[in-house]
Amino acid sequence: MKNQRILKIGRNCWRIRRADKVSFLVDGADYFKALHDSLPKAEQQILILSWDIHSKLHLVLPTLESNGKPLMLGDILDSMVRDKQHLNVNILSWDFSLLFALSREWLPIFKFDWNTHRRLDFQLDSQCPTGASHHQKMVVIDDSLAFSGGLDLTRGRWDTSEHIAYDERRALIDGSSLPITPYHDIQMAVAGPIATALGDLARERWRKATQQILAVPKNENHNIWFDEAPADLVNVDVAISRTESGVDDYASVCEVEQLYLDSIAAARDYIYIENQFFSSPLISQALAKRLQEDDGPEIVLNLPRQTEGWLSQQSLDVIRVSLIKILREADNHNRLAVYYPDKPELGEHSINLHAKLMIMDDRFVRVGSANLNNRSMKLDTECDLSIEVLPGENPKVEQAIRHFRNRLLAEHLQSDPETINALIQEKGSIIKAIECLQNNVRSLSPLEPELPEADESILQDVKLADPEYPLDSENILNHFVPAKQAKPAGKRIVGWVLVLLALLAVAAAWRFTPLNEWLDADRLATIAAEWRGSLLTPLIIIGAFVIGGLLVVPVTAMIIAAVLVFGPWLGFGYALLGGLISAFSGYGLGSLLGRNTVRKLAGKRINEVSRQLAKRGLLTVLVVRIVPVAPFTIVNLVAGASHISFRDFALGTLFGLTPGILGITLLTDRVEATMRSPDWQTMLTLVVAAVIVFTAGYFLSQKLLSLTGKKSSAADEKPE
Repeated sequence: MKNQRILKIGRNCWRIRRADKVSFLVDGADYFKALHDSLPKAEQQILILSWDIHSKLHLVLPTLESNGKPLMLGDILDSMVRDKQHLNVNILSWDFSLLFALSREWLPIFKFDWNTHRRLDFQLDSQCPTGASHHQKMVVIDDSLAFSGGLDLTRGRWDTSEHIAYDERRALIDGSSLPITPYHDIQMAVAGPIATALGDLARERWRKATQQILAVPKNENHNIWFDEAPADLVNVDVAISRTESGVDDYASVCEVEQLYLDSIAAARDYIYIENQFFSSPLISQALAKRLQEDDGPEIVLNLPRQTEGWLSQQSLDVIRVSLIKILREADNHNRLAVYYPDKPELGEHSINLHAKLMIMDDRFVRVGSANLNNRSMKLDTECDLSIEVLPGENPKVEQAIRHFRNRLLAEHLQSDPETINALIQEKGSIIKAIECLQNNVRSLSPLEPELPEADESILQDVKLADPEYPLDSENILNHFVPAKQAKPAGKRIVGWVLVLLALLAVAAAWRFTPLNEWLDADRLATIAAEWRGSLLTPLIIIGAFVIGGLLVVPVTAMIIAAVLVFGPWLGFGYALLGGLISAFSGYGLGSLLGRNTVRKLAGKRINEVSRQLAKRGLLTVLVVRIVPVAPFTIVNLVAGASHISFRDFALGTLFGLTPGILGITLLTDRVEATMRSPDWQTMLTLVVAAVIVFTAGYFLSQKLLSLTGKKSSAADEKPE
């Protein structure tokens, strides 16, 4: 296979098409600038596929010469579709929902879709199996110019190839004052028929995610390019390789994985890899096999010093160490080197290497979205672009690939491509050339990561962090929360005691500090007396609960307010009535918006839960009211958009809210009494009330959970 073509349609790639121009865009500054220059040239269609996207991202640095022009991505795209009546923009981003909500832009559907022109259509791709993600990072303009690689159009990605330690420009681009570490990544720009093929891929992904068919541009805009600089390559074939997990009636696609195996097997002189992850045993085995050969290639792995995030460091980094150990044991001929991009001035931080690149023998290069981990090989949606030339077939292509390799090494070693090339020629080895240029300012340093103490409970099931196949929801739940697992009684008692102490502390503060002036009990009594006689009081209370519910105000806070103002009995009645009407309003709104819209707001994972709840009826609605599995408002919206009948929802909500409101009413009344008269008798009644409420709530929730568990098991045993 070493003297044969690697790329084969139907085996390791989907299509091979001609590219009029190709450019390798190294790091976010180059890519974002190229995109900023290219987008205004669109006339018919802009397609964006992303794992993450942010509407407030600046593609270029704000300058005085902006002259009022839009600077942020969302504003740029919205302005374009308003100015060009035949232009449509379609953005498909992964439906991250509950997994990454705190680290991403809040309500992207509002920022990109509802708050923009109707021809800017933003959708969340929720058509991924459990545990999978939509991971492609692609922009296609008029089927004539396309960008594909590892860079998403979101915060934290912009950086120059200098990777300055504390570069304030990164904060300017992100519109944030947060410190952002240097970030290294690669995107490939292609023009011509290959861009049309990528447009087909993007439109097919859109169809699978939304069931909508997008029009194909008329290909009248072939001359799009982003600047006057010459391309790295012209008139060369480019292959598209994909990963897609099988879902519904679609077969799985593993072209990305097969191409890695085929290209590793075909290498003669060297393999240079940059990748965010290295946790695929299959890829590691393929590399180890080549290291054991007498005439195998040099293998250089350039990886981050450590991955981002505690879970990744606890799991994937541990796997990485074990796989690197296997490679080193197989390296009988000293042809392996594993580095990380080092910049000592960063201290405990390091350059965030996020690239997904492989160069082999000056005749093969691939840039894409796929990491060297299990999920990129078999589970997530991925797209890699590759260029191949046989030895001696096209010296210009070989020269361009070699120059790209030297350019990357020069960036990491603070050198220049010419010096890198001369040293490799002189030493006959990439590894020896790197060793000659290692320094204390910016370098490629040997990767000997110091791992945190491993959490054995996570390591027992690594596949949860890096799965090969769709995950089973029940197995995930059982892994993290086993059915028979419960906190020790001692810990529960300590928790209750702490709650009681907190309540007593509030009572004492009310009695002995100016806190009582903030909400005087006599003033509340006066307000209540005035409101009790008004016919509008019920409507005001209901309106407050409905509006508060839509604004996601905690329902507990509204219940407490009602009891404080109107006393225990009337307050309980108003709180129950207001809570019911608020729940019914949320249910109605969810039903009106429909499942697709609620999915965009709440996430596919919640919708999957709702479908399970619908099968179990009244009892499970009762459980989600008593056992806090999601915010009050979200439960209402999802229930309305799901298959849960209004009868089950209404009865479950009534019977589920009643004990909770009763308990809150009792506690609130006793706290208020203690605030009025903090003697030992009232404090004792507070303690007794708290113990009764917490104990009753605990045993009631456990009983309901056991009942739903039995019912679920019975349902699961029935044949379909």
